Amino acid sequence: MSRISVRGFAVASATAVTTVGAVVGVASGNTQPSNSNDFEAAASDATLLADIPAGQQAQVQTASLTQQADAQAMAADTAAKKTAAEEARKQAAASAIEKQQAAEKAEAAAKAKKAALKKEREDKAEAKASRSSARDASSFATKSSYTVAEVQAMARQMIPADQFQCFSNIVNHESTWNYKAVNASSGAYGLVQALPGSKMASAGADWQTNPATQIKWGLNYMNDRYQSPCGAWSFWQSNHWY
Repeated sequence: MSRISVRGFAVASATAVTTVGAVVGVASGNTQPSNSNDFEAAASDATLLADIPAGQQAQVQTASLTQQADAQAMAADTAAKKTAAEEARKQAAASAIEKQQAAEKAEAAAKAKKAALKKEREDKAEAKASRSSARDASSFATKSSYTVAEVQAMARQMIPADQFQCFSNIVNHESTWNYKAVNASSGAYGLVQALPGSKMASAGADWQTNPATQIKWGLNYMNDRYQSPCGAWSFWQSNHWY
């Protein structure tokens, strides 16, 4: 390139202007003395400027602009990389949060399932214990007749506590707790209106006179056909028979 850099080019230009001013001052008769060292430096710089062809001066300017453009491009590239890195960091943080939330939901669902299974086991154990503690029909003393209160007391001792109300609802509708009730049109008999009544003989030969035998048969029937007295009551509500 040239013998001077871009900085040299700027210095040379400024020096040239200073030199011309000095010459004009002398021509106008200005007698103010000038610094001979400054004049010599200006003259020297002017000589350097004069040594650079006009085309090379343009090249120097172009090189300066190119350097500026390169610097700007590097700055833009650095900024872009910084922005991309920040965006990647944000996405990574968001992904981590989503994974944590998913893990927490999965853990909560697992705990809820475990709790539901535990409750189901406890309910089954409680129902089993309740059934095992219920009295059998044969454990009641035989009498010639029974009041409604006595029949209900038998049922409470024979039916699991969580099923008694459902059993009672059905008996209320079928016989109003009359163990000798007979349906005149169908012939259904007893507390649970077995049809025919002789079906209850499977629970005891005294099915016609012993409410405990009828309760035993009715409970077995409801468990076998509807899984429980409450299952039978649910069916009865929809169909008015069971």
